[in-house]
Amino acid sequence: MKHLAAYLLLGLGGNTSPSASDVKTVLESVGVEADSERLEKLISELKGKDINELIAEGSSKLASVPSGGAGGAAASGGAAAASGAADAAPAAEEKEEEKEESDDDMGFGLFD
Repeated sequence: MKHLAAYLLLGLGGNTSPSASDVKTVLESVGVEADSERLEKLISELKGKDINELIAEGSSKLASVPSGGAGGAAASGGAAAASGAADAAPAAEEKEEEKEESDDDMGFGLFD
């Protein structure tokens, strides 16, 4: 992913056909070592292809993939909900805080 991200950054910067050395330069500028084998494979796969066309083709393929939730959780009984309403608010706040903390860095960086 880091190689592809660097390749795409170069494309956004105006380099329509980045070389392996261009990608290595971008990765090294942020302190990441490039994997030569993966980088050469990426360059050979993308050689002579327009990255915008590849993205459009991939997007059309993803459009046919079902993506949706299975629905919400079952509702609890009315009496239980009424008696536990006071306790539910602090529990919801704690869960929200835990979610925010885990979403900050998700355990990895962009170029790890």
